[in-house]
Amino acid sequence: MIFSSSAKMEEAQLDSAAELGEEAHRILAGRAWTPGEIHLLALELATSLADVRRVAESRGARLPVPDDGGPEADEGTSDRDINDAGSVPRLPAEAFG
Repeated sequence: MIFSSSAKMEEAQLDSAAELGEEAHRILAGRAWTPGEIHLLALELATSLADVRRVAESRGARLPVPDDGGPEADEGTSDRDINDAGSVPRLPAEAFG
């Protein structure tokens, strides 16, 4: 399978987030950390969360917009801007692996 550079970047960011999550659980379960370690962990988790959110938004923006004449078409919402919070595609967590 050939991946584009953005797909490779997304995959690397998601892998990094998974590894960081596992490390965070190990560190917190040990209950022996310094305030500096917790601060660093919080910074790394915040950065990773921003990356994962960026991946989710990027993937969501690439999803095709359904044109099935469903309830949204009946309400006249099909012409909403993609950046409008009410029109952003939503997927269950399982869709992201």
